[in-house]
Amino acid sequence: MSDAPTTTWLTQESYDRLSAELEELSGPARADIAKKIESARDEGDLKENGGYHAAKDEQGKIEARIRQLTQLLRNSTVGEPPASHGVVEVGTVVTAKIAGDSSTFLLGSREIADDSSDIEVYPETSPLGQAILGLKVGESTTYTAPSGKDIAVEVTKVDTYKG
Repeated sequence: MSDAPTTTWLTQESYDRLSAELEELSGPARADIAKKIESARDEGDLKENGGYHAAKDEQGKIEARIRQLTQLLRNSTVGEPPASHGVVEVGTVVTAKIAGDSSTFLLGSREIADDSSDIEVYPETSPLGQAILGLKVGESTTYTAPSGKDIAVEVTKVDTYKG
């Protein structure tokens, strides 16, 4: 397994949304949390200062999200969703029978689908994603779940992601 970052496919809308979030977090949100920390620090004893510790926790979450977004955007390919050709690809909507139950999901980064979308998203790096990537409609395989159980999966439909 390689330590090289993987390329993530994003729609232009996803890329723009994530870029705006990164800009907000890197600028105004960073400045705001710095003010909160300074204000809480001015209140005195830091050991018993709940506001200070809450602000430091929030700062850690903001900085982690900034790192995540920076890496994601740096290693992304932006474009239209791949047109469905009946083959499972990153960025396609897959309907599959998984352990006998039908499930429809987007294969790719969770960041592709916006917050208003209720479609499930499975990363291509997940055990299921790795197992079905490249399969055609009607093809079957099994994959090993994190629990160690082998699960049968059959691809029944592949659609173009509409966003």
